[in-house]
Amino acid sequence: MAWDFETDPEFQTKLDWMDAFVREEVEPLDRLGIHPYDVKNPIRNKLVRPLQARVKAEGLWACHLGPDLGGQGYGQLKLGLMNEILGRSHYAPIVFGCQAPDTGNAEIIAHYGTEEQKKKYLWPLLNNEIVSAFSMSEPEGGSDPLTFKTRAVLEGDEWVINGEKWFSTNAKWSEFLIVMAVTDPDGEPYRRMSMFIVPRDLPGVEIVRNVGVGYNEDGSEGYMRYTDVHVPRDHLLGERGGAFVISQTRLGGGRIHHAMRTVGQAKKALDLMCQRAVSRTTRDGPLSNKQAVQMQIADSWIELESFRLLVLHTAWKIDKEKDYRKVRKDIAAVKIAMPRVYEAIASRALHIHGALGVSNEMPFVGMITGAHVMAIADGPTEVHQVTLAKQVLRNYKPSNALFPAYSIPNQRAAAMEKYGEALEGLAALEAAE
Repeated sequence: MAWDFETDPEFQTKLDWMDAFVREEVEPLDRLGIHPYDVKNPIRNKLVRPLQARVKAEGLWACHLGPDLGGQGYGQLKLGLMNEILGRSHYAPIVFGCQAPDTGNAEIIAHYGTEEQKKKYLWPLLNNEIVSAFSMSEPEGGSDPLTFKTRAVLEGDEWVINGEKWFSTNAKWSEFLIVMAVTDPDGEPYRRMSMFIVPRDLPGVEIVRNVGVGYNEDGSEGYMRYTDVHVPRDHLLGERGGAFVISQTRLGGGRIHHAMRTVGQAKKALDLMCQRAVSRTTRDGPLSNKQAVQMQIADSWIELESFRLLVLHTAWKIDKEKDYRKVRKDIAAVKIAMPRVYEAIASRALHIHGALGVSNEMPFVGMITGAHVMAIADGPTEVHQVTLAKQVLRNYKPSNALFPAYSIPNQRAAAMEKYGEALEGLAALEAAE
């Protein structure tokens, strides 16, 4: 059995190109105040389209997709190494054709959409000519699908949708939304809901307001209201009642991709922390000479490297198993660790920067807010803790003994039963000598 922690030279060359390209060409776009998802902005397109063309020329466009959809069909391990780099920049996923939520939505349409749906929605989405939104969670029930109230009723050749959805990311930029709605309220709990493609310009589709996250006033999270929205019958995705299975497949990939990019963000926070430590001086030398600062940097490095290895190992297992369900335990562990590591490192970086760290001239407050978003998005941390615990406990059987078999007295008794005769023989030999 061989263990290998090296990246093959050919792919490492691609990663090196990505690293330099993102640092020199893409990261500066983050500071221009132009939203990366505003595909109708001509200034944005004039800046972004040439960069996307360069990525395509390098064979690095939409690498999560198979060749039939214009990608390389890379597995999760390679995607993990790529996303560490892309995670540093808000624009980088757009430039490389792998931005959320479009990636997951494209995956759904590719697997469950009709040829007409693919022509109208999938191909423009893959080419970043349009963007989309995923309209699942609700104001009252959050992300628990068993509490959802948005209904879709079949009337003739149309589905009529009524209800409200919460935090539909990028809704205001979207050409369409994928909406999860209850179609069979009396059905089995996980067969009650279906998914639909809903064009945003249909009558009755309303953005109640655009909600910002933290101090970010952009307001990209749509609070949606659907009032008698008539959707063609063929805009159902997959089978009726299949929304839960579709969403879990989509969210499994989304969770690991979030984690991969979080590695990049946490590494960025650590880099800034270290840069501050060696640059900022006090009356008796640089901050890097202070043991308290050194301990914070050491803890951050250990946490980041541990988390990175967990993410990459999980990505490797996904590639091996070819089934997200078989890697539920590992994905849950990644989801639990992700916000904790991100917040801890960003908080230390903020603290070492002092007053500058809490200001809007540094990214740390946004990072900390982002960590809390990660703890809520794609299912709250507590849900994944329960999932992980259940998966771990499956490997253990109960014992009804008064004292557990693993108690020291019981272990000693078992050892004596196993080796007692041998011990007596050895004792006899020693006595004879």
